[in-house]
Amino acid sequence: MVRDMVRRGFLLTVLVVVSAVVWASAPWSGSVLADEEEPAQEARQEEAVAVRLYLAEGTVPAEDPTAAAWAEVPVSEFRLSPQVHWPDRLLDATVKSVKVRGLHDGERVAILLEYQDPTEDAADAAALEFMVGDKKAHFAHGQEMLQVEGGPVNIWYWTHASGKAVDMSAKGFGTLKTQTHQDVAAKGVWQDGTWRVVFSRSLETSSKEQDVQILLGEWSNVAFAMWDGKMLESGEPKEKGSQKAVSSWWSLRAEPPADYSVVLYGFLGLVIAALFELAFVKKLKKGQEA
Repeated sequence: MVRDMVRRGFLLTVLVVVSAVVWASAPWSGSVLADEEEPAQEARQEEAVAVRLYLAEGTVPAEDPTAAAWAEVPVSEFRLSPQVHWPDRLLDATVKSVKVRGLHDGERVAILLEYQDPTEDAADAAALEFMVGDKKAHFAHGQEMLQVEGGPVNIWYWTHASGKAVDMSAKGFGTLKTQTHQDVAAKGVWQDGTWRVVFSRSLETSSKEQDVQILLGEWSNVAFAMWDGKMLESGEPKEKGSQKAVSSWWSLRAEPPADYSVVLYGFLGLVIAALFELAFVKKLKKGQEA
């Protein structure tokens, strides 16, 4: 009976180790968080609250918004609204929502934006905005608000006309400026009424005061903005400057590599259980021979 109990314990240990290996090797293992680490709101694809930057296998497709690798990345979708808070206001924005996917390879991050825009225009544009440091900031350029002092923000701005991104900083209206060091790249492709724009940059930069630092496993904030550059009869773009589709702040997290320590401890437990059973069986055999 004792021998059977030992064997059952040994088999249970094997089962635990196998389960741990399967869990740790699964593609979602690096993105599973404890409940207390999740944003308080419920995340659904149609009303997401967070962008997860998944660990890529190999380098990130930073220069190709149509790369096949993007189809394998889970998507988060965020609703956008016309900017109506400050002049010049916009009562009806073209872009209603944006789908976001993110990848990183431990050194570089790539964030793909996908959104509907019926026409391809030179003045079409898109932007990502991030809080810099620990100080809270309003999503409108870090503008000071009632009971909110305002803080610095980092803006990655892309235009179809230039075909590239501009790395910018702001701390309230009228303070938007282009940074001396340009760390951000972007490329956009329009097809069948849909823009796909990929932004890329190193996870961390040397400019701690101006740039967002994306640290593995830590939460930060991100907001989105899109401009429909369709030319009107007046000769002006439909949306420009403060006239744009915007979102509020949402959460962003670069997933760390999977933690394989559970597999190591399970393996050690398996070895100990095996040695214990062998010693126990050997002792029983000696007793029977005596």
